[in-house]
Amino acid sequence: MNWKLILQLSLFGLAMGIATVFLIPSNIEPAFWLAIFLVCAYFISQRTGRPFFHGLLLGLANSVWITASHILFFDQYIAHHPREAAMMSSMPLPDSPRLMMALTGPVVGLVSGGIIGLIAIAARKLLKRPSRNTA
Repeated sequence: MNWKLILQLSLFGLAMGIATVFLIPSNIEPAFWLAIFLVCAYFISQRTGRPFFHGLLLGLANSVWITASHILFFDQYIAHHPREAAMMSSMPLPDSPRLMMALTGPVVGLVSGGIIGLIAIAARKLLKRPSRNTA
């Protein structure tokens, strides 16, 4: 298990957690995440023996950073994300949006981690280096 790599790559999650509060609107956020997923999947595919598992753990680590950022800066986040505020009011626990974030964050982390893991597996197969014996 390459914990150092997971921690280093999870700093993208910290950066995005803060950036989505103050800078990045939700309509262009997926483009940033796609780029981050591809970069992370590449490094995971090249430096680990278990790409899916590392991707899954990275998704969970990212969700900790993002959820913590959104809860810590909740008022600023809601002020810049009216669509998300409206969604929260229609979900379970509308009177406790921070709790709702804390409960849904790990689920989103697992899903995104699964995606990172699958991309890492694909990257490993696509970017496989030819062995020296066959050259």
